[in-house]
Amino acid sequence: MGKDYYAILGVSKSASEEELKKAYRKLALKWHPDRHVGDKQDAEVKFKNISEAYEVLADKQKRQIYDTYGEDGLKGGVPPSGGGGGFPGGMGNMGGGGTTFSFSSGGPGGFAGFNPSNPEDIFAQLFGGGLGGLSGMGGRTRSSQFMDTDNDMGNHNGGMSSRRPNEITRPLACTLEEIYSGCTKKLNVTRRVLGQGGAVSTSEKELQVDVKPGWKAGTKIRFQKEGNDMGHGAQDIVFVLEEKPHALFKRDGDDLKVDMTLTLEEALCGFKKPIQLLNGKTIQVNNTSVVKPGQVSRMAGYGMRISRQPNSFGALVITYKIQFPTSLTL
Repeated sequence: MGKDYYAILGVSKSASEEELKKAYRKLALKWHPDRHVGDKQDAEVKFKNISEAYEVLADKQKRQIYDTYGEDGLKGGVPPSGGGGGFPGGMGNMGGGGTTFSFSSGGPGGFAGFNPSNPEDIFAQLFGGGLGGLSGMGGRTRSSQFMDTDNDMGNHNGGMSSRRPNEITRPLACTLEEIYSGCTKKLNVTRRVLGQGGAVSTSEKELQVDVKPGWKAGTKIRFQKEGNDMGHGAQDIVFVLEEKPHALFKRDGDDLKVDMTLTLEEALCGFKKPIQLLNGKTIQVNNTSVVKPGQVSRMAGYGMRISRQPNSFGALVITYKIQFPTSLTL
């Protein structure tokens, strides 16, 4: 009788992606071999089973095959049905932006079967291998920076992922003001390395990211071989730029969008209103003609800085909202 992956994780057969992830995190921390010096062999078996169960159930294709054919069908290869080719090979994607693990196809009968991935690789993806948060630090930066700013992240929630399997990915959240002007972020990293005797050592490091003016969300900053090394080569650490929501502006490419509310009198008779830009300067928006609800005006050169053209800027796009009175006095 094959393994019951649902029982291993302690979840129901209808468990959601978040429920699976929560169960894995709890059990993986409990049974990680590093925490069981006295019964390490038993812990390694349990840790491996927990990782294998999560890898299968968090992937829709693997889960479908397992639910239909069980562990034997999943690992032994699914025979073709009705003369067809059975389940295709190709890539499967763990939910939540995890590592992409692959099925291999070949041999008679189509699908050749599933081979579990290294449990430490899955653990590193789910826990980030001890990767620290975005905390500010003083002191000297001890690593060189490798940047990949081609905005080629792809879709990590479905289909084929562009993520390299041997990397740790983390968001790098910046305000629009920081992206407009450019900024420097210093990040703490805790690195885990597997030694020759099987012991895992940790070391602290500070990485520096120089955010260039005008970078867009999805820009990737890669630090090669600065991540964990659990015996399969050091991982890259990749920070992915994210834009924090702004109270006033919304970015649209190189443009900045903003809503401006006018009273009915201002819409009919004209107005003069200030807007504080991301660089701290204030401009005056003037109009002497009638403004209709939803009308849009563009002010060239007052938008976001264009990253590949440092002296160029997008437009400020203003959409007018008219505030009509609730009653009129004649």
